[in-house]
Amino acid sequence: MQILATEHWSLLATRSVTYMESFTRVSMFLSVLTGSVVALALFAQVDHFHETFLVAAIFILLVVVFVGLVTISRVNALNRENFRWITGMNRLRHAYLEMYPDLEPYFVASSHDDLRGFGLTMSLPIASRLSPLASAAQGFQSLPAMLTVIVTLVTGLLGALVAARFGASTVIAVVVAAIVFLLTIVIIGFVSQRAFFAFAREVPARFPSPGESPSAG
Repeated sequence: MQILATEHWSLLATRSVTYMESFTRVSMFLSVLTGSVVALALFAQVDHFHETFLVAAIFILLVVVFVGLVTISRVNALNRENFRWITGMNRLRHAYLEMYPDLEPYFVASSHDDLRGFGLTMSLPIASRLSPLASAAQGFQSLPAMLTVIVTLVTGLLGALVAARFGASTVIAVVVAAIVFLLTIVIIGFVSQRAFFAFAREVPARFPSPGESPSAG
């Protein structure tokens, strides 16, 4: 029991480090975004939205989009690491219940180390019976989703600036921005979810939820 408890605290400490890196990465991106907005405001005052402003804005927003995409990639990787730590703690909780089955009514988190158990411990839609709309609304409250929306908005603005640089009208630039925004958010969302669920399926579940096979993820 002492060894299991020590391992449990070790996983908790590792999760704290994971969360701290996520918040630090997002803070760095927001700092880059804020500095870029200030720089664009200064360029706009000097050039009054003419040729120099467009060229500078395109290069500055390219840097912002690059930092944003790298940040999203790293935060998603940290979320996959967090999945491993949560399932590890669920597995330890299962060991506690094997030793002391009478404690089961006092645990609110799951004791199963599969995807359903992870969702139950984290109160995620994958373990609940929410409607698709409610599940999507809860999903957009997560840190990667919020970051994705910001980055895709910047990407759409970058597309509009590129279109304006080649002489497109305001209407065409707005249409380009909307198309780039929608395509980018769909691609990032699809790639992120596919990577997470592929990772979850690769992690072996030794104590799956009732009704799940031992290899289910």
